[in-house]
Amino acid sequence: MGVIYVARSVKFGKWASDVGLSKYVFKVGVSDDDPKPLAEQGWGGETDWIILRKREIEGVSEEEVLQRLARREKMIDPAYYPRLRGTSGFFKVPPEHVENHIIVARSMTGTLESAALKLKPVDFADYLIHNALR
Repeated sequence: MGVIYVARSVKFGKWASDVGLSKYVFKVGVSDDDPKPLAEQGWGGETDWIILRKREIEGVSEEEVLQRLARREKMIDPAYYPRLRGTSGFFKVPPEHVENHIIVARSMTGTLESAALKLKPVDFADYLIHNALR
């Protein structure tokens, strides 16, 4: 039994924004155990990673999860950025995609609200996990 997780680093997001990617960059991966020790070690030269969401999954490898998610969102190629050092699973997520996902989900359940959406990092994590497991 594995665990899919979505992590975020404020410092890494700032770096990604500075190099022209986006500040909305998240790390998605699959771990056999609790992903918290992985986040404490850090990725991309930063150690302030926080696990936003995690969910137990069965019968799905990390490669399959990343391939499914790469069909919907832009995966950052670690070959272009030496700071990533061959680590895969970094995704650039436009806020518009998350907003559309939330609006469609609310309309399907009949709880459409007229108030403007204020996206939180957890909303991005829920969106990524939902699309990775489709």
